[in-house]
Amino acid sequence: MRPFVELWGMAADRWGGETALSAMLYDIKSTQALNQVSDDRWLSAISHCVFRAGFRWDVVRNKWPGHEEAFHGFDTMHCAMLGPDDIEALTRDTRIIRNPTSIKSVRDNAIFLRELATEHGDRGRALANWPETDQIGLMKLLKRDGARLGGVSGCHALRRVGKSAFVLTRDVNTALIREGIIDKPATSQRDLKQVQAAFNAWQAQSGRPMTHISQVLAFSIGT
Repeated sequence: MRPFVELWGMAADRWGGETALSAMLYDIKSTQALNQVSDDRWLSAISHCVFRAGFRWDVVRNKWPGHEEAFHGFDTMHCAMLGPDDIEALTRDTRIIRNPTSIKSVRDNAIFLRELATEHGDRGRALANWPETDQIGLMKLLKRDGARLGGVSGCHALRRVGKSAFVLTRDVNTALIREGIIDKPATSQRDLKQVQAAFNAWQAQSGRPMTHISQVLAFSIGT
């Protein structure tokens, strides 16, 4: 496994130098700023990533204002109370992507967020304050208790809100295999623990958030 400084150099060489690479890195919110994100914005971000799975992202982006209207601004109380008739009506609503499974996930994830409120006292803060060094624990929670938040969808949702997170895309997995961290795309808990340990080591070396480390890995592969 190369030190992060070498990965940075590889990515910079591919993308026009350090200044160009730095400009490509996503903005990350501080924990304090994340704690100010309202519950409806967490649900909106989660739902956006669920709806765009299997769709062109630009299609979802262009239709998203209609989703905000149809789901009452993703108010968690409203969405948690959606009944069968409400969901049936939404499957006929031309403002949104009328995928029944994705529509139902809005209700289920609203319930998930409100249950976090009961357990942790302030809904989104349980997600905002989850340590980067145990992202695989958060991924496990999202997959187990959320709806359609396994794989990369949950991680993309965290990024959409502004929380730092690695995403195991094809290029990131390829880079991790190249570095000898794993020998196949990471899905098992054993492989995920090895991935987490590698990211933790690179973070200790660089002081950079997991999102940036993940991007640098991907940029060291992609052209």
